[in-house]
Amino acid sequence: MKIGRILFCVLLFASLGRVSAQVTVQVSTEQDQFLPGEAIPAVVRITNRSGQTLTFGQSPDWLKFSMEARDGYLVMKNGDAPVTGEFSLESSEFANIRVNLAPYFQLSKPGHYTITAAVSIPQWKREVLSHPKGFDLIQGARLWEQAFGVPKKAGDTNSPPEMRRYALQEVNYLRSRITLYAQVINNDGKVDHVLPIGPMISFGQPEPEVDKFSNLHILYQNGPRNFSYVVINPDGELIKRQNYEYTTRPRIMADAGGNLAVVGGTRRISRDDVPPPNLSAGQNAPAPTTIP
Repeated sequence: MKIGRILFCVLLFASLGRVSAQVTVQVSTEQDQFLPGEAIPAVVRITNRSGQTLTFGQSPDWLKFSMEARDGYLVMKNGDAPVTGEFSLESSEFANIRVNLAPYFQLSKPGHYTITAAVSIPQWKREVLSHPKGFDLIQGARLWEQAFGVPKKAGDTNSPPEMRRYALQEVNYLRSRITLYAQVINNDGKVDHVLPIGPMISFGQPEPEVDKFSNLHILYQNGPRNFSYVVINPDGELIKRQNYEYTTRPRIMADAGGNLAVVGGTRRISRDDVPPPNLSAGQNAPAPTTIP
């Protein structure tokens, strides 16, 4: 009896090995470290080497994810990441599936975690697992924070405003680069939005200002003579990004109407500007703004 069970297990593992050799699943992430609340974009690459055409996505749970912490416990899920759309892969073809995993797992404690993807192949009634992909959930250094009231929308009653907080954090990734992050924190202390702002030089200090519309303006130095300027709304959305070169020292100042803008320096049009520049129309950088 024992010999029969052992033989069955050997045959089962051999069958799974053949399946995983014919169809491979690989998980990758854009970076190896994330802040709590930050998006975790993952890419699942499915490669078909079976010699036949395979169809995926015929059921809503054809691609499933699990996460495990360093001590072996499974991370609780808020739900399954929706991956919809049927497609076929001929032999030797591959497909990349992109999904943000952060909303679907309860990740709050710093530590090391691994992601595993499971792909169902209905034609074979088999499931193929990826190798675990590791990442670290880390804490940044808080640089600044400020409470603000969320502006009322049209039709809202005259009630006290909802209060939130902006916060800036810096993260030193493996001591190789410093990245600046902005957070929007709700009144219960939960981080609702985390937005990576960009790399920052080690000796620079960001200059944050909140305007009369409760938007957060940030001017920070990202190179020896380069500055970036971003504006974030109360929902954690990036609504403006511009780049400036040090000719005179750029800074954020308010005009007579209380509107914030950058004065000083020389604006440099870039393809990563928000809103995007109209480069096809030959748009040039504006002249340097003088400081009054």
